[in-house]
Amino acid sequence: MSEKQHNRTEGDINLTSERSNWYAVIKDTDTLSYLEEDAEYFLHQALSTPCLDVLASCEGIYLTDIQGKKYMDFHGNNVHQVGYRNPYVLDKIKAQLDVLPFSPRRYTNVPAIELAKKLGSLLPGDLKRVLFAPGGTSSISMALKLARIVTGKHKIISLWDSFHGASLDAISAGGELDFRKDMGPLMPGVERIPPPMRYRGPFVSSGNGDMAYADYLEYVIEKEGDIGAFVIETIRNTDVQIPSQAYWDRVREICTRHNVLLILDEIPIAFGRTGKMFAFENYGFEPDIICLGKGLGAGVMPMAAIVARESYNVAGSISLGHFTHEKSPLGSVAALAMLEFIEQNNILEKVQDDALFMQEEIAKLAEKFPLIGDIRGIGLLWGIELVKDKETREKAVREAEIVMYECLKNGMSFKVSQGNVLQLSPPLTITRDELQQALQILENALEVASLVEKY
Repeated sequence: MSEKQHNRTEGDINLTSERSNWYAVIKDTDTLSYLEEDAEYFLHQALSTPCLDVLASCEGIYLTDIQGKKYMDFHGNNVHQVGYRNPYVLDKIKAQLDVLPFSPRRYTNVPAIELAKKLGSLLPGDLKRVLFAPGGTSSISMALKLARIVTGKHKIISLWDSFHGASLDAISAGGELDFRKDMGPLMPGVERIPPPMRYRGPFVSSGNGDMAYADYLEYVIEKEGDIGAFVIETIRNTDVQIPSQAYWDRVREICTRHNVLLILDEIPIAFGRTGKMFAFENYGFEPDIICLGKGLGAGVMPMAAIVARESYNVAGSISLGHFTHEKSPLGSVAALAMLEFIEQNNILEKVQDDALFMQEEIAKLAEKFPLIGDIRGIGLLWGIELVKDKETREKAVREAEIVMYECLKNGMSFKVSQGNVLQLSPPLTITRDELQQALQILENALEVASLVEKY
């Protein structure tokens, strides 16, 4: 396997022939000029350089470029639960701008207090203690620090191929090669185990579903010793890995029995994405710390948080966060408005209905196209895994990239994960007609990719 294909974990590779073909589609000289300037002035990095297009505006489920072309956004970096430029959210933010746009440290403000209270009211048990941060990566950092204080142990367990942010401590906890390669020594005390997968992975042939992955967690805890926390996404966002109820029952029991804090990363999938306000509610257990972000700022403000158990309020002499925008009034107002919008418009019920529709329609695509090896979904988070052969399950990497660019040409944007998984996560406000339009674009793209010679 080539290095480029091996590195296809978080997204598409930006320097392939398909990407070059995409630029050939763009005829607008202004767009091409701006893309060249972007490449000239920004540091280049994997997964975002060179850029796809130049955006001018956004609204609802749509991104619009400077030529006026619209894209249905089924990616959105997971910030767009209530849609872009949500009027309810913007009105609240505009009003706050006229009063208190910034709150220095050592002071508090009413929006921040109200948001902390609101998050505590939405979460079960004694998950009541909150800290805010300007981004999800920072919330992971705070959770890891707090776990060390609470347990007195610095070792953690995480999953291979997991993503928890791009700072050095977050990539230490994460399992993505794209972020760790060439970095040298990282944070010590991190043990990684395989993620619970039921379509491919080291324990797929065990015939025991994903329970072997939970058993492996206990094996490492007992063999390694001194483990303080297990950091994991409730449902892995990038390629939509959905653990079983039995897996989560076992993991919660293991962590409790071994006094290991269960830290849930719900940064990309909280706030209705799975049809529940929080993804763990689909399984009926409680985490010890939950990390939130992305959609918390309603697609407008950078905003993140951790919520921990009341008994973990033991770090009063240590700065867990200490961020300049720690209690952002604008971020707090945006988050409160986002939560109010979800509740007032019955978004959770809508997403549950949309999930049934998506399951039925994507199942039809799976019947039609042998290219589709597996479909996985919950709420408005869906993964379609493409394979060259259903028996061998060889990844259809080139075909996945063709599908992505065909969809982009026809006004639908999403990301490819693990090299061959089409990940679909539209705004939760999307209408049924818009979902149908998007699925038709996807079907047409699958038709094109299915004609590609297999090699």
